[in-house]
Amino acid sequence: MNALDLTGKLAVVTGARRGIGRAMARALAEAGADVIGVSANLEPEDSDVERDVTGAGRTFEATRADFSDPVAVRRLGAQLAERTRPVDILVNNAGVIRRAPAAYHSDADWEHVLQVDLHAQFALTRAVGAAMVARGQGKVIFTASLLSFQGGITVPGYAAAKHGITGLTKALANEWAPHGVNAIAPGYIATDNTEALRDDPARSAAILDRIPAGRWGRPDDLAGATVFLASDAAAYVNGITLPVDGGWLAR
Repeated sequence: MNALDLTGKLAVVTGARRGIGRAMARALAEAGADVIGVSANLEPEDSDVERDVTGAGRTFEATRADFSDPVAVRRLGAQLAERTRPVDILVNNAGVIRRAPAAYHSDADWEHVLQVDLHAQFALTRAVGAAMVARGQGKVIFTASLLSFQGGITVPGYAAAKHGITGLTKALANEWAPHGVNAIAPGYIATDNTEALRDDPARSAAILDRIPAGRWGRPDDLAGATVFLASDAAAYVNGITLPVDGGWLAR
């Protein structure tokens, strides 16, 4: 379908170094987009994600930014908004999780997660999105979570941030709907963020028992949703949080 063709588009993917972000960057490149990958520890050259993107025949640019630093996030937003070649697709995927029972969840962990997973997302999107609105073109995709719908266990900061992402998606869509603002809510995906769960035999078994698909998700399971929401095929899709969860929320 030509509507899914992203040839000539420039995509920014945050948290692109590994896991879901890397898979999203690879999917966008395979659909035709050039990619700017952003991560706090992204290698300047020859990273895995760079090889993915260039292997698909597209260009790649590495950018480092610490999303726990508000000044760095604002600087990144200004740099992206002022580029000669404008950003067509912004994928807000960078995130962090801190696990501790609520009674012992420290202020430092709470503030760190809210900064990285919510405050930075808004600051970056405000800068890049304003440039999109000014020229009348652009797509924004947030990475939400199943905990955008549920409370989770021992992750109060993460749950609060991901609920905030769903609300932010709706709020921005109300103002920027012609430009496409949506979110993807990954299910239980086999990444670093879920390693502790997968290493716990009882918790892993309980999770698998609830997933109708019968398996943990893979980062590449997010590819189709990412390309769809970044493309003209989703021109009339606005303000949604799309679960990609193997049927978890249907149980």
